Amino acid sequence: MTVHLPTIKQLQYLVALRQHGHFGKAAEACFVTQSTLSAGLREVENLLGVTLVERTRRVVRFTPLGARIAEKALRVLREAEELSDMARAEGKPLHGELRLGVIPTIAPFLLPAMLPRLRDQWPNLKLFLREETSQAACEALQRGQLDCVLLALPFACGDVDKAPLFDDRLYVAFPRGEAPPEPTIDPGKIDENRLLMLEDGHCLKDHALSACNRPELRAEAAMLGTSLHTLVQMVDNGLGLTFVPAMAIDAGILDGTRVDARPLKSDHGFRRVALIWRRSSPREEEFQLLADTLRKIVKDVIPGLEASDRVPRPEREPQAASG
Repeated sequence: MTVHLPTIKQLQYLVALRQHGHFGKAAEACFVTQSTLSAGLREVENLLGVTLVERTRRVVRFTPLGARIAEKALRVLREAEELSDMARAEGKPLHGELRLGVIPTIAPFLLPAMLPRLRDQWPNLKLFLREETSQAACEALQRGQLDCVLLALPFACGDVDKAPLFDDRLYVAFPRGEAPPEPTIDPGKIDENRLLMLEDGHCLKDHALSACNRPELRAEAAMLGTSLHTLVQMVDNGLGLTFVPAMAIDAGILDGTRVDARPLKSDHGFRRVALIWRRSSPREEEFQLLADTLRKIVKDVIPGLEASDRVPRPEREPQAASG
């Protein structure tokens, strides 16, 4: 008896539609026409003898069985992808494609200095970058859309391994003339009525609030900024104060502004930047090599940062999700 199975391509169509909830967007993600994707999904339904998707003019709605099959298809695709990863891992390290996610509070400050040196050291590495908020990057990692992520910890990202790179100290940024005379800022003296913070989805906000150990700041802060650059401009215009990591200051985010920054006085007044990847990935040794390379680059380009190269093996992140 001949058993006809869905193809990898058909499963990719199904998973893309589940993720995007729209035929046009799913087709674009798969680099095919909408009619090709729709025809591929109908072939899967005919092959399995079930309806997976209810189609209307306005809504794409998966049937309960269709949703379960799409989740299973995602796991099948991840396993198939790891087959090629296993083969690649047996060859030369850091050769070929690598999809790296980077969060917005790291990307503009580290990548311009890091990427040229990375290209010089590993010229055959084809690095595809994707800038995402912490939560979105973790979801993309678990879906297999990313191979690894440059993330600021602590942040719960599921069942992942991590290689710490360096510690990034937190500063409080004030309009010129408003900073207290002390060399460091006591969290208890931060005026919550003037505090400007990033919108939800950016882990820097959670790191800063955790370091301050003042729960009321979350409720009182005026969380208006979509980026660190926006927040700095608001501070420069006298609208309040905010938190800025040392990495951004070293990269020149305060240049040309009337903003003064002081280190936050706290035992946990830093975030730990790390490279993370799925614990099931067969490319662990390759990611460890990449982490070693990044540590050396960071020591050269941002000498003031404290390297976290004292952790020889990856640590496992907790499985619980966090916003």
